[in-house]
Amino acid sequence: MDYARMNKRTELRKGFIAGMPLSIAVIPWGILAGSYAIDAGLNVYQAQAMSGILFAGSAQLVAAGMFKSGIGIGTMLLTTLFITSRHFLYSISMRDKISHLPARWRLLLGFWLTDELFAICNGQTQQEFNRWYAAGVGGGFYLIWNIASFVGIIAGSQIPSLNEIGLDFAVASTFIALVFPLIKTLPVVVCVLVSLVLSVFLTVNQVEGALMIASISGMIAGFISESYVQRGHSKKMTAEGEQL
Repeated sequence: MDYARMNKRTELRKGFIAGMPLSIAVIPWGILAGSYAIDAGLNVYQAQAMSGILFAGSAQLVAAGMFKSGIGIGTMLLTTLFITSRHFLYSISMRDKISHLPARWRLLLGFWLTDELFAICNGQTQQEFNRWYAAGVGGGFYLIWNIASFVGIIAGSQIPSLNEIGLDFAVASTFIALVFPLIKTLPVVVCVLVSLVLSVFLTVNQVEGALMIASISGMIAGFISESYVQRGHSKKMTAEGEQL
């Protein structure tokens, strides 16, 4: 029993350490989210609850901006749904690793399934995946995110225009750090290039929904590219089989 408990603690600690670089990278982002919520007119408790319950950096920034602009709750919820829709893909990809776990674990890891947790644990095989390791990654990130948000909330209450000192660059830098190590195959390269070029082009030309259009176009281009790669591989295998 003691051995099992020690093993759980070890995996929890390993997960926490593995997620630490990405957790530290989003500290400026968390500070920005907290200060931006205060700037939008939320009180300290509401701003902290946003980080504790919503727990989604980009969605929090957009939701706070919409709240400040007086946009209705329906539009706010719909926009948040679209922004966080990638988590549906994450959950589908992680389903084989998590679906056999008890409901409390599925709910917990589902709530903590951020870009960072997905980036660290999705590459593991079903045999390598450990719930306590994943909990260390997700729980550590959740804790640091909320601490950073609290710092931003307090600082936002004391320091005017905190959201104008360039902390928003942490958003871009975090996603660059997540995406860059995954660019290993031709379909992924095509997906990234199409998304990058389109997002810049559409933003410069002030097209509404530029990021969403670029993201969807990148996924379609990557899917088409992967289909061509698989088709070429199948033809090659067929030709080799005929030669034998």
